[in-house]
Amino acid sequence: MEDNRENEMPNLLDLEEFDEEELKRESEEVLQMRFLTSENAEFRRTEGGFLALKLEDKEYDRVGVYLTFPLTNPEEFISIRETDEKAKEIGIIQSLKDMKKDVQEMVREQVRLRYFMPVIRKVMDVKDEYGYAYWHVMTDFGTCRFTTHMGGDAVINIGGARYQITDIDGNRYELPDLYALTVMERKKLDLFI
Repeated sequence: MEDNRENEMPNLLDLEEFDEEELKRESEEVLQMRFLTSENAEFRRTEGGFLALKLEDKEYDRVGVYLTFPLTNPEEFISIRETDEKAKEIGIIQSLKDMKKDVQEMVREQVRLRYFMPVIRKVMDVKDEYGYAYWHVMTDFGTCRFTTHMGGDAVINIGGARYQITDIDGNRYELPDLYALTVMERKKLDLFI
């Protein structure tokens, strides 16, 4: 009996739809680093409060702003990307201070929206129960309650006595200086830090 399993297998890679030249062109675009400057890039606000970009002869109705070093260097190497699901990089702002003042403010506004991270000023209570930690804190935006996982990377040190706390919904909070808290507040955090 002849084995026809090879013929029964579906063709998982349809070579007729594979465009090698298109793939090469896209790869070259990804590898090319384009710096955005006041001379080659024109930013503007849209009616919806987003950011649009005209780069040389191409216009983008909406762009995303991403920090490559959000915690250590938020004003340099800012990635400007398309807003579709691929988020393909359009270019990099090497230093925000080199851009016009109005562009600096527009970009900072977009950064604040994307990287919203309340600062914890006071720890009122933290309880652990069944693998979760229940936090009650005072932030620069008022009192807040949130939940984190006990293990993993819910609380990470980002340098010195500075910590970032991520809740179970992905919201981030900053604790800028552990030693600025009272002794009692730090004691509540012993289990987590």
